[in-house]
Amino acid sequence: MPTAVVTGGAGFLGSHLCDFLLERDYRVLCLDNLDTGSLQNIEHIRGDAFTFRNHDLIDRIEIAEPVDVVFHLASPASPIDYLRLPLHTLKVGSYGTHNALGLAKWKRARFLIASTSEVYGDPQVHPQPESYWGNVNPIGPRGVYDEAKRYAEALTMAYHRQQGVDTCIARIFNTYGPRMRPNDGRAIPTFVRQALDKKPLTVFGDGSQTRSFCYVTDLIRGLYALAMSDEHLPVNIGNPEEFTLLELAEAVLRVTDSESEIVFEALPIDDPKIRQPDITRAKQVLGWEPGISLEEGLRLLFSTSEREIASV
Repeated sequence: MPTAVVTGGAGFLGSHLCDFLLERDYRVLCLDNLDTGSLQNIEHIRGDAFTFRNHDLIDRIEIAEPVDVVFHLASPASPIDYLRLPLHTLKVGSYGTHNALGLAKWKRARFLIASTSEVYGDPQVHPQPESYWGNVNPIGPRGVYDEAKRYAEALTMAYHRQQGVDTCIARIFNTYGPRMRPNDGRAIPTFVRQALDKKPLTVFGDGSQTRSFCYVTDLIRGLYALAMSDEHLPVNIGNPEEFTLLELAEAVLRVTDSESEIVFEALPIDDPKIRQPDITRAKQVLGWEPGISLEEGLRLLFSTSEREIASV
């Protein structure tokens, strides 16, 4: 039975990845300090193949058994979280990534880091290919997250080139689905919660900024395909269908059958104007592309999470 370590395994993406791996007969060791993750995300998991350990990634990881693959997902990921925890976000990106890479080196395991489309900043290239170096403000309020991820990518490649660690880098674009926290500040859970509460949907700016939204099961398939590949350079994992935030708000109103109005608020500092992945490499290298459309994914989210979101 192969063994996988999932850092941030009690978070939104991490818990879905744990489920996916267990379904494929992996033994899974889930590490999380529960800063942004929740035991509720993994309370349904039973059996000897799954172990949870409350562990902060800035501390050294000690694991006795053999490990085949390390999925390093630990990091605050929403603006609310990384603005609340700026220093810890930087430490997880630096010390935490170093410790996770050290574990992979020690165990001779495949290593996947969950990077982010935020490494592209407010891009001048559209859509964004992996070859684009980005346009990031290192001293802005979002810099603690953007630069932590950019540094983590550089550290990952240094371990690969100098230490021979078998690494890969997933640049994740906006992802949504069940287990997202309703109050984490990101667009889809915020809009759904507001619609269910019959409150106005708050769109920042004029709503013309664009995003691409990938349903969580598609994203997890992509991460696993990348981990099982021989690829070492970054690969975009996301849905290339692009929508304005105003279009997203209108789609949420349709799916939830809500009569809420849409209101507009000031645009946050350094909020990207466009965000769309070029997934050519994912198709070529992994044979991967998403299969769930935005409206289909919103209906899946609404059908599985209505009570949870409405109760917050």
